Amino acid sequence: MTTATATPVPTTPPDERPARAARAIAPIPLTRLMGVELRKMFDTRAGFWLMASVGIVTVLASAAVILWAPDDAITFETFATAMGMPMSVILPMIGILSITSEYSQRTGLTTYTLVPWRGRVVLSKLLVVLGIGVASMVVALGVGAVGTLVGSAITGLDPVWNITAEQFGLIVLGNLIGMLMGFMLGTVIRSSPAAIVAYFVYALVLPGALGALAAFQQWFEDLQPWVDVNYATIPLFEGNVTGENWLQLAITTTVWLWIPLAVGLRAVLRAEVK
Repeated sequence: MTTATATPVPTTPPDERPARAARAIAPIPLTRLMGVELRKMFDTRAGFWLMASVGIVTVLASAAVILWAPDDAITFETFATAMGMPMSVILPMIGILSITSEYSQRTGLTTYTLVPWRGRVVLSKLLVVLGIGVASMVVALGVGAVGTLVGSAITGLDPVWNITAEQFGLIVLGNLIGMLMGFMLGTVIRSSPAAIVAYFVYALVLPGALGALAAFQQWFEDLQPWVDVNYATIPLFEGNVTGENWLQLAITTTVWLWIPLAVGLRAVLRAEVK
């Protein structure tokens, strides 16, 4: 009976082994990330109806103008004004929830694990939000145009197209600033209820408080256009923007929007996701 003997296999010391070439990992294309973020906005029932409400409120606002507005008020501008108020509320909510949903629905851990480049994820969210804002305004433009034609046909008057392309562009810019304010609050607070409350304080409470202060204090009346971002955006919706108005808008958005947005983005990129 013989015993098997194992033949020793020569081994290479770890320090003498050839280094394995590092494999470069290509980042996920930004367009793919944008497609994913766009689908996520429609995946839940609440998200779907929030997005659908953009079209619903434009149709309801147009119907309200046709039913109750005087005949001489059936103009394109009237339809735009009627749709402006609900749109100014819904669009910032979309901006807020695009960020806070990652934390309130606890999907952030999955998102930032699958895509470790947080900056690209946030950029894709921002681009999708802005794209939705522009698309929503185009939809509102189309619905308003149809409403103007229908209302004019009912009243027997000629349609009045009293909004120019330049004025429409300014209105789009004003609404995009509102969406960015919502996006900024989402990055800073990262909680859906708190960010929504903060936006309504900014959009409803703050203008009234600053307006009352300007009404009773002459020194603040002259200062208000330079410190109140809501006041500075009014010329965008009126369609008459001067060079001074652009300067006031740049200063107020820097203080109220761009600096807080930079702080919020830094927090999103560095905060631990649980």
